[in-house]
Amino acid sequence: MKEPQPPGKGPSLGWQWKAIIPIVGVLLLGLIAFQAIVVALDIPSGHWIVIVAAGGAVAICFVTLIVMLVLIQRPLEELKRVIGRVSEGDLAARVDFAKRNDDVGQLGQQFNEMIRQLEENRAEIERLHQREMARAEHLATIGELAAGLAHEIRNPLAGIAGVVEVMGRELPPESSSRAVLPEVHSEIQHIQAILNDLLVYARPRPPEFHPADLNATVEQAVFLARQQVRTKPIEITLEPEKRLPGILHDPVQVQQVILNLLLNGIQAISNQGKIEVALRQEREYAVVRIRDNGKGISRESLPRIFKPFFTTRKEGTGLGLPLARGIVESHKGRIEVTSEPGRGTQFEVWLPILRAKDKHAE
Repeated sequence: MKEPQPPGKGPSLGWQWKAIIPIVGVLLLGLIAFQAIVVALDIPSGHWIVIVAAGGAVAICFVTLIVMLVLIQRPLEELKRVIGRVSEGDLAARVDFAKRNDDVGQLGQQFNEMIRQLEENRAEIERLHQREMARAEHLATIGELAAGLAHEIRNPLAGIAGVVEVMGRELPPESSSRAVLPEVHSEIQHIQAILNDLLVYARPRPPEFHPADLNATVEQAVFLARQQVRTKPIEITLEPEKRLPGILHDPVQVQQVILNLLLNGIQAISNQGKIEVALRQEREYAVVRIRDNGKGISRESLPRIFKPFFTTRKEGTGLGLPLARGIVESHKGRIEVTSEPGRGTQFEVWLPILRAKDKHAE
């Protein structure tokens, strides 16, 4: 099958000329025919002019009707039928008048090209959907496996911790083995923290939304973080946004996110430093900005900080930031991060300002 020429290429004749040329041709032929009839029948000149005018008018109307039917009406009817098929999901439908070499044909070619692109886009969307569904199923399986392993490990670990405590009580005061007991206890606590975070990450609790003051949620997280730095020269400031409306969110989960980011900032500051927390409204979003002047994150590590178990700290579990992002995404929000090594890091938590009627509509 010969492919139609793309729009703008090759000679083409506008449909207006295609409509005029047949009319002019019929008029010329009519004049010649009427002239022959007048000569043959010897009709007076006054009569034949009237006959010619009437015949010409009839011919023009008839030819115009035929031309409009062929050039305009049929393509429009075909276009309506194809659009109906496309709206029902048949993206294999095409218009045949795209083969014409005129303006209407070019319109058909553009329409067919648009449908072809829609067909390709739908195929790509279906492919990506299948891939994401397979990935989600794979992650769910891994999550169940991780949760099961965490449960299986926690019980023996609790037994080990008990045994170590008993050994510590029974060892003689002068025993050199007592020196390693604090280190063993610390490592057991570290493993327990990893298991706890792993369980939360594998089986996250769905958020419990209700209208609440985001300023109060963030203020509580700042209060808890300040308790961690009472003996350190680290200042944590808070700049609330009093004009924020009551926002539908889970205060416990959002507080967990902010506190996690604050603790990361504290860990990034080796000596004296400052962490600034500020809230603002950006159109339909409430934004919580957390900025520290710590050591920052390297360019190599920045794209990986939200991956599970990736951490730059020895005592870190590598699950804090993935958990935080999961909570924010469950609130239909996002986390943005910028960092410059040696000058600090900035996190921004964007939460949509969903009012009660909006959440009910979901």
